[in-house]
Amino acid sequence: MHDMSRLTTGISGLDQILAGGFIAGASYIIQGQPGAGKTILSNQIAFSHLRDGGKVLYVTLLAESHERLFQALDVLDFFDRSKLGNDITYVSVFQTLRDEGLDAVVKLLRRETKRQGATLLVFDGLLNARDRAETDFDVKTFVAEIQGQAAFVGCSVLFLTSSSVKEISPEHTMVDGVVELTDTLAGVRSLRQIQIRKSRGSKAIGGLHEFEISDSGITVYPRLEALADPAIASLEPATGRVGSGLGELDTLLGGGIPRGSVTLIAGPTGGGKTTLGLHFLSQSSVEEPGLHFGFFETPHRLYAKARSLGIALPSSGSPELTLHWTSLSDNILDKLGDQLLGQVQKLGVKRLFIDGFGGFERAAHHRPRLIEFFASLVDRLRALGVTTLATWEIREIVGTDVTAPARDLSAILDNMILLRQVEEDHRLVRSISVQKVRDGNFDSAAHLIDFAEGGLAIGASLHHELAASSVDPIDG
Repeated sequence: MHDMSRLTTGISGLDQILAGGFIAGASYIIQGQPGAGKTILSNQIAFSHLRDGGKVLYVTLLAESHERLFQALDVLDFFDRSKLGNDITYVSVFQTLRDEGLDAVVKLLRRETKRQGATLLVFDGLLNARDRAETDFDVKTFVAEIQGQAAFVGCSVLFLTSSSVKEISPEHTMVDGVVELTDTLAGVRSLRQIQIRKSRGSKAIGGLHEFEISDSGITVYPRLEALADPAIASLEPATGRVGSGLGELDTLLGGGIPRGSVTLIAGPTGGGKTTLGLHFLSQSSVEEPGLHFGFFETPHRLYAKARSLGIALPSSGSPELTLHWTSLSDNILDKLGDQLLGQVQKLGVKRLFIDGFGGFERAAHHRPRLIEFFASLVDRLRALGVTTLATWEIREIVGTDVTAPARDLSAILDNMILLRQVEEDHRLVRSISVQKVRDGNFDSAAHLIDFAEGGLAIGASLHHELAASSVDPIDG
């Protein structure tokens, strides 16, 4: 597919799924129910186009004044009133459509597009224009005449409509692309999604992608697993080992954690997962910066825990260590992935502790894609040369039998460490065992482990009855 001149939207995630942006000089429909975000999206694109040196004609079929629209846009960072009437012009054609019909609207747009020197035309109200048309042929003629005039002067067109474009909709066959916004309920939370329904001459990334609206406007988060990175397949794996912060664990692992690998620490609540991660992060240095990416314990609580156990952590925010805490409330799965990878790249992280994968799981409203998401995430972490430890809480708090965290999850990870708790003679006995080290020798025997001065202490091998385990997968 040949490269074509693009009109970037100024929204990086949207440009990604559009394969670089809209095709310059082409026409697109942006559709969605009222409140889905069409007006914000189109104005955000318009003001981004101004920053790129373009000029915008924004045409509406609103009966009320544009001042109400501007008041709503005033709270958004991208909106700049100083540009109104200069680089961007808002024109209402409500009265022209009502009194004179579609032909008069076309003539007005032809005149204004030329007079303003517009390079982007936004037409908000395609549904109203369709309602005024007597036949489908009238709709096609109206769209074609606007497209023709715009293309003649090198102007791109965005048609906004509240209707759902169907295969039989006449305007659907006329435009080069269709972008659909939806706002639905997923359980009790709002779920905003964007989909490229049609993209003529452009290899857009299909499927649903989540977005959010904030003071900055719209931010689109493409599905992580849909962003292919062919370079990953050709990268040489990292070599060597890094210390876990526990000498005894390094011995069980056959000499430390393989550099650039991803290790899952599975265990019940209170089993020592986070403490093991604190040991790992205590080895962070300027040469190997560390990052804690967690959901359950705030930085203050983590430092308090480390101090109570006698684990010395570098100061948060220092070149050695960063603690990043995210609340569990209403997260977007791909936003979390984007934040994590962004922090790793920005800080040059080499030691990463994710506490834990369950925070990502709770953000996923479509759980069947979790394995593909995690596979893509760990591939990128490996490519960045990051040694990663991640936790997953298993359901059994006490017992010798445990269930694997999720079907197929262990297959995409390099190493796995299992923490367990059993009751023996009315006391709680904790154990640690290495279940898997990819392409390496390791000690698979379960060993005693407990909290002690200085953190976790790993002891002798357990009795064989306690060491026996059964790992049965559960549905992810």
